[in-house]
Amino acid sequence: MNLVWGFFLYTLVGFGLLSIPLFHKTSVGFLDNLFISTSAISTTGLVTVSLYDSYNFIGQLIVMGLFQIGGIGYMTLTTYYLLFTTKNLTHWHHKIIGTEFTLPRTIKVNDFIRSVIVFTTVMETLGAISFYIAFKQTGMEPLKAIWFSIFHSVSAFCTAGFGLFNDSFESYSDNIFINIIISVLAIAGSLGFIVITDLWYRFRGRSQNISFTTKIITYGFVLLLFIGTTLVYFAETSIQSSDSRFSESFFQAMTAMTTVGFNTISTGELSLPILLFITFLMYIGASPSGTAGGMKITTLTAMISVLKSRLFGQKQISFLNKTIPFERLYVATSTFILYTSIIFLFTFLLTFTEHFEFEKILFEVASALGTVGLSTGITGDLSSTGKLLVIILMFIGRVGVLTFGFALLERQSKDSPEPIEDDLAV
Repeated sequence: MNLVWGFFLYTLVGFGLLSIPLFHKTSVGFLDNLFISTSAISTTGLVTVSLYDSYNFIGQLIVMGLFQIGGIGYMTLTTYYLLFTTKNLTHWHHKIIGTEFTLPRTIKVNDFIRSVIVFTTVMETLGAISFYIAFKQTGMEPLKAIWFSIFHSVSAFCTAGFGLFNDSFESYSDNIFINIIISVLAIAGSLGFIVITDLWYRFRGRSQNISFTTKIITYGFVLLLFIGTTLVYFAETSIQSSDSRFSESFFQAMTAMTTVGFNTISTGELSLPILLFITFLMYIGASPSGTAGGMKITTLTAMISVLKSRLFGQKQISFLNKTIPFERLYVATSTFILYTSIIFLFTFLLTFTEHFEFEKILFEVASALGTVGLSTGITGDLSSTGKLLVIILMFIGRVGVLTFGFALLERQSKDSPEPIEDDLAV
């Protein structure tokens, strides 16, 4: 519950700051400021107005601050400060961090928090330097290049999807250097701090083996990215004659999986089969305890394991010859059911309030809940009710569907009577 209220408070603070006319280039509506604030703190990147044309430097800086906090988690900053000053964490901090980041038992919270801060600082700094070189090569003036480099480096690593270009990175679809910078930052952030901490343990000799969680995340990510790139490359008709066909295919699959939300080709022009597959990649997402959204690769793996064990009549549920604990399976199953139900519910609701094609509404819902930020171009044309529904989706996506569900039902569950055992034919 504390986590939900924390993100809600930051959203309101961001909304209040963005509502100050002094930070606007043009007049921005009440609902649009709330939408931008929620999108930033949830690291989604969906926008109803042009960020560059609507907000001045201070306004853009506020947005960057929000998605920086949203990307690494507001409790991470607090906890790191406590570690730096007192070297100790309370039970409450351990509990909140455990809610915000799902960690395997092999990783200590203290080490995890330090790796988050150090890795984030290093990657965003290197990303900003690389972006500056790339933007200067395109002829951008120095001061503008500095700000654009910092902003897009933080946005890419936090997989926030906020950009200061009105066409995202479509103008740079053939710029391999910029494509590589975004891809490295987004993949580094989305693979998650679990993987980074795990690899650091291995490098320092504190662990002899890579954890099962890291292996699943890496194998699953590479496999889905390969399938996505191949499918877009061969099946997407809008890029068949493009000279940058491979990089555009890779980028489109990568941006959906990492939920970074940038695009180098027009999402609204994608063919229906590819649009649906990109929706699936956004639905899955990347790694837990990273900057990416989505249901997570580990949840998909757990569901596949349950299905495999049922089909083969196995008593224990396993994957790659490793038995998965039942408490993890309960969490994965609950996440899968709740996540899918929310997508269905909000798609259903938006079909009442909006007049767009069904696939575009489904895509928008998956993008908002997965905190991706990709859109077929309908975000700015949503009705007021539609914008409010998407705001709710983005917020749920950031705090996590299970965390949000626990926050809503925690008190009711304490007052519920003890259940009576009975049978159910399935």
